[in-house]
Amino acid sequence: MSSGALTGGAEGVGLLADPSTFVEQVPHEEIAAMRRSTPVCWQDMKDEPGFWAVLRHADVVHVARNPNLFSASEGGVVLENLDEESLAMMRLMLLAMDPPKHVQYRRPLSEPFKGRIIASLEPRIREISRQLIADAAQRGEVEFVHDVTAGLPTKVMGRLMGLPEEDWDLLHSLAERQTSGSDPDVVGDGSEPDFSASIDMAMYAIEFAADRRRQEPRDDLTTLILDSDFDGQPMSDADFGSFFVQLVTAGNDTTKTMLSSGLWALLQHPDQMEEVRRDLSLVPGAVEEILRWANPLHYFRRTATENTLLADVEIAAGEKVAMYYTSANRDELVFDDAQTFDIHRNPNPHLSFGIGEHFCLGVHLARLEGRVFFSELLSSFGRIELAGDPVRLRSNLNNSFKRLPVRLGDYRH
Repeated sequence: MSSGALTGGAEGVGLLADPSTFVEQVPHEEIAAMRRSTPVCWQDMKDEPGFWAVLRHADVVHVARNPNLFSASEGGVVLENLDEESLAMMRLMLLAMDPPKHVQYRRPLSEPFKGRIIASLEPRIREISRQLIADAAQRGEVEFVHDVTAGLPTKVMGRLMGLPEEDWDLLHSLAERQTSGSDPDVVGDGSEPDFSASIDMAMYAIEFAADRRRQEPRDDLTTLILDSDFDGQPMSDADFGSFFVQLVTAGNDTTKTMLSSGLWALLQHPDQMEEVRRDLSLVPGAVEEILRWANPLHYFRRTATENTLLADVEIAAGEKVAMYYTSANRDELVFDDAQTFDIHRNPNPHLSFGIGEHFCLGVHLARLEGRVFFSELLSSFGRIELAGDPVRLRSNLNNSFKRLPVRLGDYRH
């Protein structure tokens, strides 16, 4: 089975399995070669079973649209096999639920995340963006990931959930640790992923839920969740803990990544950045291309529930299957000049929000944050430039920077 494996990281470990693969840059040319030659490619892992990397757009869509055949719940959504406690907690998150449970738990949350309701948050998102930008302007030179972009989703999710403001920084730190567990700068010894932050955040949420049940209801997402009916009964505090982990982590870390990676993408293409600055109506298209070209997550995992065939490859029941958005978003069969960044790309059927059963619940919020933030940023500064070398996160999951030093000039407010 592993005879088709392509290695390139640590000895005996598949290119895509090794977090060190992505430290310098994402190896898009190597991935493209894999996609053309072996679109469903076996990748060995260290000290545990490997996985099938699904690299073509159509095949990723097929896996995503067949959640009973390719289970999110069976083994979770990350490549590494989790211990029993961590897997049990992950199975209480929407992203790791299979039908019919997924539909039963998602339905009560759909209303507050609809586009027309999320749109009402625009004034608040714009206010937060302007304050972050004004603070950055005073400093002139900033580490963009943490000094600027991290503040927006942290504050938006804090208000949306009704979280105590004094806890926002703690929760952002836990969200970052959860998705950056293979980077020693974030969690210390980075030899193995660290999933303890998920437990810490869930414990915080359980206490928070218990405290909120003793208070008067508020007009926020926490009250909605605690008062809703999930599969015939209210959500327990423990269930709320796992729900909370997904909502806060997705709302914090992936949005921070979209914004910081988005600026980096524009800095690599200064002519297009200037074009957007001159015509802010181009911002929505630029955000979609940022999501395609610099997708925040490399993959999500599934587990085959029975023997099946995918792209003429036999996959056995119980084997790991990883949907690679980093590859699918640059599939030449779907995107013209797939490796080229193009803010005018239309259509742009990228898969960064997933597709099918698990299409991202927060898609409208993420897009709104991106549109407002980049409109404010580009209209506020006539000059933005790198002030040092960007540093990528060591991760096979998160496609992000941990440091992006920039210099901001010609402030216009």
